[in-house]
Amino acid sequence: MCATPDAQPKGSDSRMREGALSMGLDDELAAHVEAIRGTVAGSSAVISGIAARLATCFDQGGKLLICGNGGSAADAQHFAAEFVNRMRVDRPPLPAVALTTDTSVLTSIANDAAYDRVFARQVEALGRPGDVLIALSTSGGSANVLAAIRAGRRRGMVTVGFTGEAGAELMGADCDHLLAVPSRDTARIQECHEFVYHVIAAMVEQQLFASRSADTERVSSLE
Repeated sequence: MCATPDAQPKGSDSRMREGALSMGLDDELAAHVEAIRGTVAGSSAVISGIAARLATCFDQGGKLLICGNGGSAADAQHFAAEFVNRMRVDRPPLPAVALTTDTSVLTSIANDAAYDRVFARQVEALGRPGDVLIALSTSGGSANVLAAIRAGRRRGMVTVGFTGEAGAELMGADCDHLLAVPSRDTARIQECHEFVYHVIAAMVEQQLFASRSADTERVSSLE
C-alpha cells in the first residue's frame, strides 16, 4: 500500500507539537520580560516609596495588612510570609497579616453581611493609624478590595494598591501609593506583582537590618 502524498515521517507529529510549544513558550517569555521591564521603567520610584513607607511603619511599631482575591489571595499570603519569616536575612520577624486566611472570619462576614465586606471588616478591626494596607486586584475593580482600601483610609492607614493597566483609574483615587503594571493580561500582571513583592521585601530588610545583611554577605563569601 502506497503512502499518501502528505504522509509524514515517523515522529514528525511529535516534533511539530514540540515546535509549536516552543514558540508558545518563547512568546510567553517575551511578554513576561516586556511586562517586567515596563513595570520597572514606569514604577521604580513607586516601588522605592512603598518600601520606604513599609520600613518606617515597621520601625515605628506598625503592621502590614494585605488582601486580594483568587491568585492575589495566595500572593497576599506569600507576601506576608516574606516579612513574618524572612526574605534573605536572618532577623527579627516583622508583623504582616494576610486577610485571606481565616475561613471562619471570611465566611461569617460574607454570610452575615456581604462578600464585599470580608476585607473591610477586618481592616476596621485590626488597622491602626500609620499601619500599611496593601490591596491586590489585577483588574482594579474587585468590590471587596476597594472597600478595604476605603476602610483603611478611614482608619488613617497608608493605602497601597497593586493592579494592572486597566485598574489604575479605579484604584488610584484612594491609594497613597499605586503600582500599576502596564499590561491587561492577568498572568503578566500577577507575575510582575510577585517580582515587585520580592524586591520590596528585600529593600525593607536592607533598610531595617543593614548590619545583619552585611554580616550575612560576609558569611556567604567565606563559605
